[in-house]
Amino acid sequence: MVTRDAPAFRALYPFASRSFDRDGLSYHYLDEGPKDGVPVVMVHGNPTWSFYYRRLVLALRGERRCLVPDHIGMGFSDKPGDDRYTYTLASRVADLGAWLDSLGLDSVDVVAHDWGGMIASAWMVEHPERVRRIVLMNTAAFPNPRGRRIPPTLKLARDSSLGALLVRGFNAFSVGATRLAVERALPADVRAGYTLPYDSWANRIATLRFVQDIPLVPGDPAWSVVEATEAKLGTLADKPLFLPWGLRDFVFDEAFLERFREHFPKAEVARYPDAGHYLLEDAGDAVTERIAEFLQA
Repeated sequence: MVTRDAPAFRALYPFASRSFDRDGLSYHYLDEGPKDGVPVVMVHGNPTWSFYYRRLVLALRGERRCLVPDHIGMGFSDKPGDDRYTYTLASRVADLGAWLDSLGLDSVDVVAHDWGGMIASAWMVEHPERVRRIVLMNTAAFPNPRGRRIPPTLKLARDSSLGALLVRGFNAFSVGATRLAVERALPADVRAGYTLPYDSWANRIATLRFVQDIPLVPGDPAWSVVEATEAKLGTLADKPLFLPWGLRDFVFDEAFLERFREHFPKAEVARYPDAGHYLLEDAGDAVTERIAEFLQA
Protein backbone atom coordinates (compact mmCIF):
# COMPACT_ATOMS: atom_id res chain seq x y z
CA MET A 1 0.00 0.00 0.00
CA VAL A 2 1.31 3.45 -0.92
CA THR A 3 1.48 5.85 2.01
CA ARG A 4 2.40 9.49 2.40
CA ASP A 5 5.82 8.57 3.83
CA ALA A 6 6.60 5.66 1.51
CA PRO A 7 10.01 6.08 -0.17
CA ALA A 8 8.50 5.53 -3.63
CA PHE A 9 6.00 8.33 -3.08
CA ARG A 10 8.53 10.68 -1.50
CA ALA A 11 10.76 10.22 -4.52
CA LEU A 12 7.95 11.54 -6.72
CA TYR A 13 6.81 14.25 -4.29
CA PRO A 14 9.93 15.40 -2.38
CA PHE A 15 8.39 18.49 -0.86
CA ALA A 16 7.82 19.89 2.62
CA SER A 17 4.21 20.25 3.68
CA ARG A 18 2.90 23.55 4.96
CA SER A 19 -0.50 24.50 6.29
CA PHE A 20 -2.71 27.60 6.37
CA ASP A 21 -5.48 27.73 8.98
CA ARG A 22 -8.66 28.35 7.03
CA ASP A 23 -11.41 28.87 9.61
CA GLY A 24 -10.16 25.95 11.65
CA LEU A 25 -9.41 23.72 8.65
CA SER A 26 -5.93 22.84 7.42
CA TYR A 27 -5.33 24.19 3.91
CA HIS A 28 -2.23 22.30 2.78
CA TYR A 29 0.26 23.87 0.40
CA LEU A 30 3.77 23.71 -0.96
CA ASP A 31 6.21 26.63 -0.70
CA GLU A 32 9.32 25.65 -2.63
CA GLY A 33 12.21 27.75 -3.86
CA PRO A 34 13.77 31.04 -2.73
CA LYS A 35 11.48 33.28 -0.70
CA ASP A 36 12.68 36.28 -2.71
CA GLY A 37 11.98 34.56 -6.03
CA VAL A 38 9.09 35.73 -8.19
CA PRO A 39 6.08 33.77 -6.85
CA VAL A 40 4.27 31.39 -9.18
CA VAL A 41 0.96 30.06 -7.87
CA MET A 42 -0.21 26.73 -9.30
CA VAL A 43 -3.90 25.89 -8.88
CA HIS A 44 -5.12 22.33 -9.45
CA GLY A 45 -8.50 20.93 -10.38
CA ASN A 46 -10.49 17.75 -9.70
CA PRO A 47 -9.59 14.97 -8.91
CA THR A 48 -5.96 16.08 -8.96
CA TRP A 49 -4.07 17.86 -6.21
CA SER A 50 -0.67 19.52 -5.82
CA PHE A 51 0.89 16.23 -6.99
CA TYR A 52 -0.14 17.23 -10.53
CA TYR A 53 2.44 20.06 -10.51
CA ARG A 54 5.34 18.07 -9.04
CA ARG A 55 7.53 18.20 -12.17
CA LEU A 56 6.84 21.87 -12.82
CA VAL A 57 7.81 22.69 -9.23
CA LEU A 58 11.05 20.75 -9.61
CA ALA A 59 11.78 22.60 -12.86
CA LEU A 60 11.15 26.06 -11.39
CA ARG A 61 12.09 25.99 -7.74
CA GLY A 62 15.75 26.76 -8.38
CA GLU A 63 14.83 30.37 -9.16
CA ARG A 64 11.10 30.79 -8.55
CA ARG A 65 9.02 30.62 -5.37
CA CYS A 66 6.54 27.85 -6.16
CA LEU A 67 3.28 28.01 -4.20
CA VAL A 68 0.88 25.14 -4.71
CA PRO A 69 -2.26 24.70 -2.56
CA ASP A 70 -4.53 21.72 -2.12
CA HIS A 71 -8.18 22.74 -2.09
CA ILE A 72 -10.13 21.82 1.04
CA GLY A 73 -11.11 18.17 0.71
CA MET A 74 -8.30 17.50 -1.76
CA GLY A 75 -4.72 16.30 -1.49
CA PHE A 76 -3.33 16.68 2.02
CA SER A 77 -5.79 19.38 3.11
CA ASP A 78 -8.51 18.56 5.64
CA LYS A 79 -11.56 16.74 4.29
CA PRO A 80 -14.50 17.96 6.35
CA GLY A 81 -18.10 16.88 6.02
CA ASP A 82 -20.82 19.14 4.63
CA ASP A 83 -21.58 20.32 8.16
CA ARG A 84 -18.19 22.06 8.38
CA TYR A 85 -17.55 23.28 4.84
CA THR A 86 -19.61 24.42 1.85
CA TYR A 87 -18.19 22.69 -1.21
CA THR A 88 -18.90 25.35 -3.84
CA LEU A 89 -16.91 27.38 -6.35
CA ALA A 90 -17.44 30.53 -4.30
CA SER A 91 -15.83 28.84 -1.29
CA ARG A 92 -12.85 27.76 -3.40
CA VAL A 93 -12.26 31.29 -4.66
CA ALA A 94 -12.54 32.71 -1.14
CA ASP A 95 -10.08 30.09 0.18
CA LEU A 96 -7.53 30.91 -2.50
CA GLY A 97 -7.84 34.63 -1.83
CA ALA A 98 -7.53 34.28 1.95
CA TRP A 99 -4.43 32.10 1.57
CA LEU A 100 -2.75 34.51 -0.87
CA ASP A 101 -3.58 37.42 1.41
CA SER A 102 -1.96 35.58 4.32
CA LEU A 103 1.26 35.31 2.32
CA GLY A 104 1.29 39.05 1.64
CA LEU A 105 1.94 38.67 -2.08
CA ASP A 106 1.47 41.76 -4.25
CA SER A 107 2.50 40.24 -7.60
CA VAL A 108 2.22 36.61 -8.72
CA ASP A 109 2.33 34.48 -11.82
CA VAL A 110 -0.56 32.03 -12.04
CA VAL A 111 -0.61 28.54 -13.56
CA ALA A 112 -3.94 26.72 -13.49
CA HIS A 113 -5.64 23.59 -14.83
CA ASP A 114 -9.20 22.19 -14.91
CA TRP A 115 -11.31 23.61 -12.03
CA GLY A 116 -8.16 25.45 -10.96
CA GLY A 117 -8.48 27.69 -14.00
CA MET A 118 -12.01 28.67 -13.06
CA ILE A 119 -11.06 29.25 -9.42
CA ALA A 120 -7.93 31.22 -10.26
CA SER A 121 -9.67 33.28 -12.94
CA ALA A 122 -12.46 34.26 -10.56
CA TRP A 123 -9.79 35.52 -8.14
CA MET A 124 -7.66 37.18 -10.83
CA VAL A 125 -10.45 39.29 -12.36
CA GLU A 126 -11.02 40.81 -8.92
CA HIS A 127 -7.30 41.42 -8.35
CA PRO A 128 -5.74 42.11 -11.76
CA GLU A 129 -3.17 44.45 -10.23
CA ARG A 130 -1.65 41.47 -8.38
CA VAL A 131 -1.28 39.29 -11.50
CA ARG A 132 1.88 39.33 -13.62
CA ARG A 133 1.74 36.41 -16.12
CA ILE A 134 -0.87 33.66 -16.63
CA VAL A 135 -0.79 30.06 -17.86
CA LEU A 136 -4.14 28.30 -18.35
CA MET A 137 -4.35 24.73 -19.60
CA ASN A 138 -7.42 22.63 -20.39
CA THR A 139 -9.80 24.66 -18.30
CA ALA A 140 -12.56 27.28 -18.50
CA ALA A 141 -13.39 30.73 -17.17
CA PHE A 142 -16.87 30.91 -18.72
CA PRO A 143 -19.95 28.70 -19.14
CA ASN A 144 -19.58 25.55 -21.21
CA PRO A 145 -19.35 26.71 -24.85
CA ARG A 146 -21.21 23.54 -25.84
CA GLY A 147 -24.21 24.43 -23.70
CA ARG A 148 -25.54 21.83 -21.28
CA ARG A 149 -23.77 18.87 -22.86
CA ILE A 150 -21.15 17.13 -20.73
CA PRO A 151 -19.58 13.69 -21.18
CA PRO A 152 -21.73 10.77 -19.96
CA THR A 153 -19.23 9.87 -17.25
CA LEU A 154 -19.49 13.34 -15.73
CA LYS A 155 -23.26 13.40 -16.07
CA LEU A 156 -23.50 10.07 -14.24
CA ALA A 157 -21.38 11.35 -11.35
CA ARG A 158 -23.07 14.76 -11.27
CA ASP A 159 -26.71 13.77 -11.44
CA SER A 160 -27.26 10.25 -10.12
CA SER A 161 -27.10 8.34 -6.86
CA LEU A 162 -25.31 5.53 -8.70
CA GLY A 163 -22.61 7.96 -9.79
CA ALA A 164 -22.24 9.27 -6.24
CA LEU A 165 -21.85 5.71 -4.96
CA LEU A 166 -19.19 4.93 -7.55
CA VAL A 167 -17.22 8.08 -6.75
CA ARG A 168 -17.34 7.83 -2.97
CA GLY A 169 -17.59 4.08 -2.53
CA PHE A 170 -15.12 2.95 -5.18
CA ASN A 171 -13.02 6.08 -5.87
CA ALA A 172 -14.14 5.77 -9.48
CA PHE A 173 -13.48 9.39 -10.40
CA SER A 174 -9.90 9.58 -9.17
CA VAL A 175 -8.95 6.08 -10.30
CA GLY A 176 -10.72 6.46 -13.63
CA ALA A 177 -9.00 9.76 -14.35
CA THR A 178 -5.56 8.15 -14.07
CA ARG A 179 -6.50 6.16 -17.17
CA LEU A 180 -9.09 8.25 -19.03
CA ALA A 181 -7.41 11.67 -18.60
CA VAL A 182 -4.18 10.56 -20.29
CA GLU A 183 -3.23 9.25 -23.70
CA ARG A 184 -0.08 7.57 -22.44
CA ALA A 185 -0.35 4.99 -19.67
CA LEU A 186 0.88 6.34 -16.35
CA PRO A 187 3.37 4.30 -14.32
CA ALA A 188 1.79 2.47 -11.39
CA ASP A 189 3.53 4.64 -8.82
CA VAL A 190 2.20 7.83 -10.45
CA ARG A 191 -1.35 6.42 -10.55
CA ALA A 192 -0.99 5.55 -6.87
CA GLY A 193 0.21 9.08 -6.13
CA TYR A 194 -2.87 10.64 -7.71
CA THR A 195 -5.27 8.44 -5.73
CA LEU A 196 -3.33 8.41 -2.43
CA PRO A 197 -5.35 11.14 -0.61
CA TYR A 198 -8.71 9.58 -1.55
CA ASP A 199 -8.54 6.36 0.42
CA SER A 200 -11.98 6.25 2.05
CA TRP A 201 -15.62 7.26 1.63
CA ALA A 202 -15.07 10.29 3.86
CA ASN A 203 -11.93 11.37 2.02
CA ARG A 204 -13.64 11.33 -1.38
CA ILE A 205 -16.25 13.93 -0.55
CA ALA A 206 -14.61 16.75 -2.54
CA THR A 207 -14.07 14.69 -5.69
CA LEU A 208 -17.84 14.20 -5.78
CA ARG A 209 -18.83 17.72 -4.68
CA PHE A 210 -16.66 19.26 -7.40
CA VAL A 211 -18.51 17.27 -10.07
CA GLN A 212 -21.88 18.11 -8.55
CA ASP A 213 -20.95 21.80 -8.66
CA ILE A 214 -20.42 21.84 -12.45
CA PRO A 215 -22.58 24.77 -13.62
CA LEU A 216 -24.77 23.99 -16.62
CA VAL A 217 -27.72 26.37 -16.31
CA PRO A 218 -28.58 29.63 -14.54
CA GLY A 219 -29.57 28.77 -11.01
CA ASP A 220 -26.82 26.22 -10.48
CA PRO A 221 -24.78 27.36 -7.44
CA ALA A 222 -21.60 28.10 -9.41
CA TRP A 223 -23.31 29.75 -12.38
CA SER A 224 -23.28 33.32 -11.07
CA VAL A 225 -19.55 33.14 -10.27
CA VAL A 226 -18.74 31.76 -13.71
CA GLU A 227 -20.90 34.33 -15.48
CA ALA A 228 -19.43 37.23 -13.49
CA THR A 229 -15.89 35.99 -14.16
CA GLU A 230 -16.37 35.87 -17.91
CA ALA A 231 -17.85 39.38 -17.85
CA LYS A 232 -14.64 40.66 -16.21
CA LEU A 233 -12.04 38.78 -18.25
CA GLY A 234 -11.24 42.06 -19.96
CA THR A 235 -9.47 43.18 -16.77
CA LEU A 236 -6.76 40.64 -17.68
CA ALA A 237 -6.43 41.66 -21.32
CA ASP A 238 -3.04 43.31 -20.80
CA LYS A 239 -1.49 40.30 -19.06
CA PRO A 240 0.85 37.95 -20.94
CA LEU A 241 -1.17 34.75 -21.31
CA PHE A 242 -0.05 31.29 -22.42
CA LEU A 243 -2.57 28.59 -23.40
CA PRO A 244 -0.93 25.14 -23.68
CA TRP A 245 -3.68 22.68 -24.61
CA GLY A 246 -4.07 18.92 -24.84
CA LEU A 247 -6.30 18.43 -27.87
CA ARG A 248 -7.40 14.92 -26.89
CA ASP A 249 -9.13 16.16 -23.74
CA PHE A 250 -12.69 14.76 -23.83
CA VAL A 251 -14.00 17.53 -21.53
CA PHE A 252 -12.03 20.74 -22.15
CA ASP A 253 -11.68 20.26 -25.88
CA GLU A 254 -10.72 22.76 -28.57
CA ALA A 255 -14.03 24.61 -28.20
CA PHE A 256 -12.83 25.84 -24.81
CA LEU A 257 -9.47 26.88 -26.24
CA GLU A 258 -11.21 28.87 -28.98
CA ARG A 259 -13.40 30.65 -26.43
CA PHE A 260 -10.27 31.75 -24.59
CA ARG A 261 -8.79 32.97 -27.87
CA GLU A 262 -11.91 35.07 -28.46
CA HIS A 263 -11.30 36.80 -25.14
CA PHE A 264 -7.51 36.93 -25.50
CA PRO A 265 -6.60 37.14 -29.20
CA LYS A 266 -2.99 38.02 -28.37
CA ALA A 267 -2.46 34.95 -26.17
CA GLU A 268 0.40 32.58 -26.92
CA VAL A 269 -1.00 29.14 -27.81
CA ALA A 270 0.63 25.70 -27.92
CA ARG A 271 -1.47 22.77 -29.12
CA TYR A 272 -0.49 19.22 -28.19
CA PRO A 273 -2.39 16.91 -30.57
CA ASP A 274 -1.46 13.70 -28.74
CA ALA A 275 -2.11 14.91 -25.18
CA GLY A 276 -5.22 14.45 -23.07
CA HIS A 277 -6.61 16.24 -20.05
CA TYR A 278 -3.60 15.64 -17.80
CA LEU A 279 -1.41 17.71 -20.09
CA LEU A 280 1.56 17.84 -17.72
CA GLU A 281 1.67 14.04 -17.79
CA ASP A 282 1.12 13.45 -21.51
CA ALA A 283 3.32 16.29 -22.81
CA GLY A 284 5.86 15.95 -19.98
CA ASP A 285 9.12 17.81 -20.37
CA ALA A 286 8.02 19.53 -23.58
CA VAL A 287 5.18 21.49 -21.97
CA THR A 288 7.06 21.98 -18.71
CA GLU A 289 9.91 23.65 -20.60
CA ARG A 290 7.50 25.85 -22.57
CA ILE A 291 5.79 27.01 -19.39
CA ALA A 292 9.13 27.73 -17.75
CA GLU A 293 10.29 29.74 -20.76
CA PHE A 294 7.07 31.74 -20.80
CA LEU A 295 7.25 32.55 -17.10
CA GLN A 296 10.89 33.62 -17.40
CA ALA A 297 10.27 35.91 -20.39
